Amino acid sequence: MHQGFTMSQVLTVIVLLIVLAAASVSIWRSHQLQARRGDAIEALLALQAAQDRYFGEQARYADEKQLTAEPPAGLGIKSESARGFFQISTRNSVDDLGYWATARAIEREGQSPDTRCVELRIDQNGRRFAIDVAGVDRSADCWR
Repeated sequence: MHQGFTMSQVLTVIVLLIVLAAASVSIWRSHQLQARRGDAIEALLALQAAQDRYFGEQARYADEKQLTAEPPAGLGIKSESARGFFQISTRNSVDDLGYWATARAIEREGQSPDTRCVELRIDQNGRRFAIDVAGVDRSADCWR
């Protein structure tokens, strides 16, 4: 009496392993993208808090030049998010009573790009926006 596996049993196991591996890669990629988006959100919320403090002291918002300058002359914000996945910038209204803070994804070699949340923004009123690579509004998806 021979003991062993039939060819169909071996093929079934191989197919199951391939399906599990594909699902795992997809889930891991989704997790990585969410973590990167979290990096942008943290940076924008920190910038918003710094802008609010600056406005309280200066009666205007800090401009792009003052983004990285140390307080009280500026916000003391780095031009990259904490984990380095997003470039941080700010653009003010003409009267410096409004601003857009933007986190734009930095493309890095060896990393697959996030085409769904390429740019996240927040304004002086706390309104949140996001766009994908085609410029389509993805605010609801990206700011979770």
